[in-house]
Amino acid sequence: MNDVDHDRLVSLRRGFHRHPEPAWREFWTTARILAELDRIGVDESLVGPEVLDADARMGVPDGAELSAWRDRAREAGADPDLLDRLAGGQTGAIAVLDGERDGPTIALRVDIDGLPRVESDDPDHHPAAEGFRSEHPGAMHACGHDAHTTIGLGVLEALSDRAFAGRLKVLFQPAEEVVGGAAPVAESGHLDDADYLLALHIGLDHPTGEVVAGIDGFLAVSHFRAEFAGDPSHAGGHPSEGRNAVQAMATAVQNLYAIPRHEDGATRVNAGDVGGGTAANIVPEQAYIEGEVRGETTDLMEYMRERADRVLDHAAAMHDCEVEVETAGQAPSAENDPELVDVVETVAGRTDGVESVLRHDELGGSEDATYLMRRVQEYGGKAAFVCVGTDHPGGHHTATFDVDEDSLPVGVAVLADTITHLGREAP
Repeated sequence: MNDVDHDRLVSLRRGFHRHPEPAWREFWTTARILAELDRIGVDESLVGPEVLDADARMGVPDGAELSAWRDRAREAGADPDLLDRLAGGQTGAIAVLDGERDGPTIALRVDIDGLPRVESDDPDHHPAAEGFRSEHPGAMHACGHDAHTTIGLGVLEALSDRAFAGRLKVLFQPAEEVVGGAAPVAESGHLDDADYLLALHIGLDHPTGEVVAGIDGFLAVSHFRAEFAGDPSHAGGHPSEGRNAVQAMATAVQNLYAIPRHEDGATRVNAGDVGGGTAANIVPEQAYIEGEVRGETTDLMEYMRERADRVLDHAAAMHDCEVEVETAGQAPSAENDPELVDVVETVAGRTDGVESVLRHDELGGSEDATYLMRRVQEYGGKAAFVCVGTDHPGGHHTATFDVDEDSLPVGVAVLADTITHLGREAP
């Protein structure tokens, strides 16, 4: 096998970094992936509606927002015919590569969306200094999904030159950051024949040269948006005629944080984005909370969500308001299969560029790859969540996040060799 060229990986990653697109807006990104799949010569490419169960999507923005991002992708040179196939924000792709002989079906999941945040323009920030800072104001690849996408393409290119057994499916998954993209991929059934699933993340505070064979400690999570509705009135002349939605929202925020913790494990709640009202002299008729609950297990998350919904309903009733609550994203907990972790640990230990291998580490957060892991496991397969370390000067989701591009070929090598090993060792 010929190693994938380091400079080519760097060029790909910088292109994706320059064009970050938040959840369900990954139009240019999907088009660029498809162009690379054509160049590599995979056996099958599926895109957009072919990849997703549309009814299972969560956190989808409104039509005007989607149209604006699709127009932006068209202006940046994305294939117009492909963009038409992605209408409604049905983004993402699956690439299928068949080996030279029968063997297991192995899936690799990489996520492709960016974050809605401004990237640093400090000259010490490497993307700014080297000219590949985000071109989209208010959007940034601040979690490494540009590197994930690049590594996924690199694995396909590496294995296209290698005699491996079985079938490889690489899932270029949209909308991870809103924990809304994995469920529709899982519900599509494309993973139901998978014997193995590898999910990838870079960094996670592990340095370049370190690999974690199995990330554990996933917190199940549910994102919600609560819309409070009341009636406006003049705050000075007729305060009693209004129904104050901000009062209802504020009561809910206070009481969300009062939900009792659970003795069976860790639980979390956060009201991360709140607002409402229009002016200081108007009793506000509308307000909102965008928040989340988490739990060490899916049951604990559901415990928190049930009580959060109760808090929201009663806070609205207390102030004679109404509330509508929408689930914006959700993901369960999951566990790695030790047998698959064994393989990743063994392969990583003999891979050039890997200086240390950890068998496990705790994530302490949430990831919607858990939907995919559980789906594969429910159908008899095995799953593992792999971390490829990378030096990053800013923490994940910060304006100065970046990756050490020397970690890109390490990620390609570990995953491509793991896939090859799985084919060779399969019964």
